[in-house]
Amino acid sequence: MSEDQNVVYIGRKPVMSYVLAVITYMNTPDAKEVVLKARGRAITTAVDVAEITRRRFMQKLQIDKIDVGTEELTEQDGRKRAVSTIEISLKV
Repeated sequence: MSEDQNVVYIGRKPVMSYVLAVITYMNTPDAKEVVLKARGRAITTAVDVAEITRRRFMQKLQIDKIDVGTEELTEQDGRKRAVSTIEISLKV
């Protein structure tokens, strides 16, 4: 989990680690929404987390909105490259 209580940043961990993070957060009192954020190759993991959580564990969870975009990153040698990003909002 992150500083923002309702945001889960997706990275290189196994999918079920993030699914557990989403379930844990959604089982806290007053939790109504969680946002999955990923970029680059982790986008596929974020989609998997959303679908596994919705279909296997929390059938009442709905996809509220999906935002896609591009971030420009500067490499160590000074070159810039574009990296795709995604934010998936899940609500009860």
